[in-house]
Amino acid sequence: MKELLVKTAERTGLVDAEQLTKFFEESHSHQRLDEALLSCPYFTEDVVLKLFAEALGWEYLSEIAAKDVPVEFVEAVPATYAQHHFLIGVKTENDDGELVVVLSKPLDVNALDNISKMMGLPVRAAISTRTAITSVIDVAYEQRTTVIEEVAEELDSQNLDQLIDEVAHSDDLLDVVNRPPVIRLVNDMLFRALQLRASDVHVHPYEMKIQIRYRIDGILYDVLSLNRNVLPLVISRIKVMAGMDIAERRLPQDGRCSVRLGQREVDLRISTVPTSYGERSVLRLLDKSTALYGLDELGLCKDDLKKFDGLLTRSHGVIFVTGPTGSGKSTTLYACLNRINSSEKNVITIEDPIEYQLDAISQIQVASKKGMTFATSLRHVLRQDPDVIMVGEVRDIETARMSIQSSLTGHLVFSTLHTNDSAGAVSRLLDLGVEPYLVSSSLITIIAQRLVRKVCKNCKEVYEPTTRELKELGLGNGKMDIHPEDGKFFVGKGCEKCFQTGYRGRTGIYELLMITEEIRDMIYKRKTAGSIKKHALATGLKTLRMDGARKVLAGITTISEVLRVTQADVL
Repeated sequence: MKELLVKTAERTGLVDAEQLTKFFEESHSHQRLDEALLSCPYFTEDVVLKLFAEALGWEYLSEIAAKDVPVEFVEAVPATYAQHHFLIGVKTENDDGELVVVLSKPLDVNALDNISKMMGLPVRAAISTRTAITSVIDVAYEQRTTVIEEVAEELDSQNLDQLIDEVAHSDDLLDVVNRPPVIRLVNDMLFRALQLRASDVHVHPYEMKIQIRYRIDGILYDVLSLNRNVLPLVISRIKVMAGMDIAERRLPQDGRCSVRLGQREVDLRISTVPTSYGERSVLRLLDKSTALYGLDELGLCKDDLKKFDGLLTRSHGVIFVTGPTGSGKSTTLYACLNRINSSEKNVITIEDPIEYQLDAISQIQVASKKGMTFATSLRHVLRQDPDVIMVGEVRDIETARMSIQSSLTGHLVFSTLHTNDSAGAVSRLLDLGVEPYLVSSSLITIIAQRLVRKVCKNCKEVYEPTTRELKELGLGNGKMDIHPEDGKFFVGKGCEKCFQTGYRGRTGIYELLMITEEIRDMIYKRKTAGSIKKHALATGLKTLRMDGARKVLAGITTISEVLRVTQADVL
């Protein structure tokens, strides 16, 4: 086999034949030849696989479509087996009764024989990369999952106690073979949520039904209704997953767990509370495979991005990110930390909860019940010689004062506040009881933000806004230096990709208040938030609504979205 591969390398030039020969001579590994070559640092996976394909006369597939995977394969071969051996079956074009099995390990002949036995068909091998095979496994087995409504009907409401005993732990959401109906039901709920990019799943009991709702791009949608009788089963399954007490139904409970969706790892934060119609549960989904946003991906306009990026090199000061719950504040802070994270700086965060793990950064979880609050954590963190500190949220005078004093002693501090706009953060700090001279001397900038849904690229169409909409947005009446004729307006008409909403994904709109000497003086003199904002507007501040208008004209979002999340600029 080695000689054949070397000759193929000489003939095709896919890899350096001399380097391949040298690798074979120096390698004393007991691994199978394909596994040894795939782990060799000299050659990439796709090049090695193309070499094997040429040598063996097999087809190399750069892409595999999920629709080409036969239903018979998905039903006969367990998802766990396909995932473990990195293989998938696809239909042949001539449909001669032979199954093509796509492998990422070309010499795995045992797996080929086993698939042939499971299917009762002759098989022919093809080759593809592990990534291509893994992604198609996830999609194919997701599509095969039983429809939620069908599983719900399977549940026998007369044998609830017996079924509750069957509520066992299941790691992989794709592994639904021989599972009790309740586990398949909850797995299907999570499947559909992940397919629709939902951030939360609500299980809401009513008098006659259970309503399952998904929060997609910040908006709640009713997805399906279930029979009222299955509530104890669904809640018990959710509690078992989160390690809660299934016997306790009269007190609120919190828990967390991780589940896998093929190769994706998904964190679940779970909360249950008793209501008049039974226990209600909300599951927050955090997909670990989702990459953290870079600073340039948040939606900041070029000017604001340049200003904000320059502030991250400061050695001391406080940067506040403000906005209501769910406005993307944590995402912005993580992007900032990612940007400044380096081996030269000691970066420590205090969070409640820790949403994403960051490399080379120490992250501390607040535990209020044990006395580990933001303030006490910050006190201890200051003894750890930090350069940059991120405090999840300023909720009280002690945390506010310590954060600001930390910045005055040579630390760069990031934190969040719940205020409506950037200037309102100053009033909030003063109202909490922080002295004006501390606020004015420590603040670098305040960035207010909101999230708006983006127009679905698949179904967007040109739209003609009314005069009233333009006026509400502040366009074309002298309030802004941009006019309607500078761009086109778009809306989404709704399609399968966007769940018939016309929107897909979200981006941020921002209000960046730079703390100049004049504003420092105004803070020191306890001027109102309105007067600070008025001064900032005169010196170039773009409000949330103005930034939203820019994104409307750029075709990113719609007028109704910006009006939904922002307030009118009344001064």
